[in-house]
Amino acid sequence: MKKYIYEEKNLELAKEKALYELGLSSDKIIINDITEKNGLLKKTVSIEVITIQDVISYIKSTLLEILDLMNIKANLETKVRENRIEIKIFSDNNAILIGKNGKNMQALQTIIRQILKKDIKEKIHLIIDVENYKEKRIRNLEILAKKTAREVAKTKVETKLDSMNSYERRIIHNILNDNKYVYTESMGEEPNRYVVIKPR
Repeated sequence: MKKYIYEEKNLELAKEKALYELGLSSDKIIINDITEKNGLLKKTVSIEVITIQDVISYIKSTLLEILDLMNIKANLETKVRENRIEIKIFSDNNAILIGKNGKNMQALQTIIRQILKKDIKEKIHLIIDVENYKEKRIRNLEILAKKTAREVAKTKVETKLDSMNSYERRIIHNILNDNKYVYTESMGEEPNRYVVIKPR
């Protein structure tokens, strides 16, 4: 991954120099490292800068390398929203890439995050999705949460949902957070934690 070094009297000037020379706005760069140098007569600040575009290129090439080792040909689509990089994978082997309840997709995301951690000090918020699986999963979880909540409110009998990862459990909790008739609790041990929907 390409890294740019800029040195100036202070951090602000070094940052301004980086933005001017790269022709980018501050949301398009990551200041990866700051080094202060104290000389006899002057103090300088050196910054190491990475562009978001270079980070995306690096993620895409790493992903394609991994997929190639799996003998999977794929196209990648990228979106950047605020501080979040979203990459969607489109292939003929979506079922393999997604895995049971999205486990393979989650593993792929974890691998890429760990690789990035080695080079980038700032936390990168990365989301990897396979052909809108996550959007469909969120919709299905919303339907499941509301339907189960109605049954629990009606029967006054608590219901245990299947085990889910922390992201999916949070979706269920958020959907039913303001429900007058039911409340939710996470129970069990990882990786088999699950949500129980209980009557109020």
